[in-house]
Amino acid sequence: MEIGFSTVGIVGAGAMGRGIAQIAAEAGCQVIVFDQQPEQVSAATEQIRAQWHRQVAKGRRSAQDAHTLFERIHDAVAMEDLAACDIVVEAIVENLAIKRQLMAQLGKLCPAAVLATNTSSLSVTAIASGQDRESHIVGFHFFNPVPLMKVVEVIPGLNTDPAVAPRLCALARAMGHTPVMALDTPGFIVNHAGRGFVTEALRIHGEQVADFATIDQILTDQAGFKLGPFELMDLTGLDVSHPVMESIYNQFYQEPRYRPSVTTAQRLTAGVLGRKTGAGFYRYTEGQIQRPEPVRPPNVAVCPPVWVSPKAARRADIYRLLKTLDAHIETAAAPSAQALILVAPLGLDVTTLAAVDQLDPGRTMGIDMLLDDQTTRRRVLATTPATRADIRDAAWALFSRDGKPVSVIRDSGGFVTQRVLAHMVNIAADMCQQGICTPTDLDTAVTLGLGYPNGPLHLGDAIGPGNLLEVLFNMQTVYGDPRYRPSPWLRRRGALGLSLLQEEL
Repeated sequence: MEIGFSTVGIVGAGAMGRGIAQIAAEAGCQVIVFDQQPEQVSAATEQIRAQWHRQVAKGRRSAQDAHTLFERIHDAVAMEDLAACDIVVEAIVENLAIKRQLMAQLGKLCPAAVLATNTSSLSVTAIASGQDRESHIVGFHFFNPVPLMKVVEVIPGLNTDPAVAPRLCALARAMGHTPVMALDTPGFIVNHAGRGFVTEALRIHGEQVADFATIDQILTDQAGFKLGPFELMDLTGLDVSHPVMESIYNQFYQEPRYRPSVTTAQRLTAGVLGRKTGAGFYRYTEGQIQRPEPVRPPNVAVCPPVWVSPKAARRADIYRLLKTLDAHIETAAAPSAQALILVAPLGLDVTTLAAVDQLDPGRTMGIDMLLDDQTTRRRVLATTPATRADIRDAAWALFSRDGKPVSVIRDSGGFVTQRVLAHMVNIAADMCQQGICTPTDLDTAVTLGLGYPNGPLHLGDAIGPGNLLEVLFNMQTVYGDPRYRPSPWLRRRGALGLSLLQEEL
């Protein structure tokens, strides 16, 4: 191969090592697989061959092609069998001391090889520090399942030779994957950028704003995520996701943006881990998630007239929506004594807005208009603690008239989607501020690695930096919490009106 990696060694025959071995062979490399347990090696190579057999049976690969691939996979009897490799990728247990010991052994056995670590959370610099071949140790972080997750993070350590990372990027492309470059910082790109989605959702639930299923429904139907944060944690397993939350939080010296939740800590202690234990944030029967039955909107014979606050976000869009729903709209400077009062704040809680504007809190409801209603599959309303039941039911019935589902949540500083998206974009912007990666690599990594509908910067660009800054500034005022302080990188773009995707000049 032109990239100079004709023979690839794999240490660790688990799911990650097996997947890396498969795509390396498919890239044209000779592959040698080693594990401390020899039976694991033979099992891994047989599983890889079985995968290629299935592809032949489905007509996706020719028998001759599969035979050629079979010939490229080799079982190692001893670690010494890796001596002639051009690169060795370790995919062993996530333990710093054990990885360092392995790198020391490989440095002596493979004097000419690049030594790559598939670590997901450990510092590449810490793994390489003091090693004989420190300049040739580099992070090469794949995601599970490797053949399907088409992104790989390339992470040079502090003392890695600058010529090594471009070679790994070329190898990744030959494997059919998209490489993204990251500084050696906690969580690299994907696990770092993914903090906002889960941690803010946990905080929202902890404030009794909505239950797990409702938060998931809002973020899937309104923001377009494939899985909500709680279903995602159930799929990953809290034994995996909670330690990552704690690790990144502590490695960043208790940065408030990454603060974990007592909710996941308690559930981890109780062994309520998710799908693998049959119960998590949801219950599972024979592996199938058991979702709560959808709540039907109430039947309301006559809806009161609707008065919209002059300060409402997307006020013109709200009027168009109300006309479509055949609502009786009031246009006076103040609401009548019978009116349903509608506000649409960005980042502020409905109660505070009602108090500041001297609106009757018993008749005031909030609607989330951060996103264009025409692009969403769900509407979200919020009550104040004083909202009357008849007003709540009238608003719920009115905004359900066209068949679009409606979620009614308790009041908080910012709606669910506002809080989660603002937090995600703010973390991503801060990563760019720190130079952890380029904006393009960040969005690519998150889209491919986490399956988000768009990268966080693309989402922020579509929403508008000014709107996001308003959400963050208001939330910082409501909560007095530094976790909501806007990133300087985001503030510059909000002030200048530039696209979030524009690279630094």
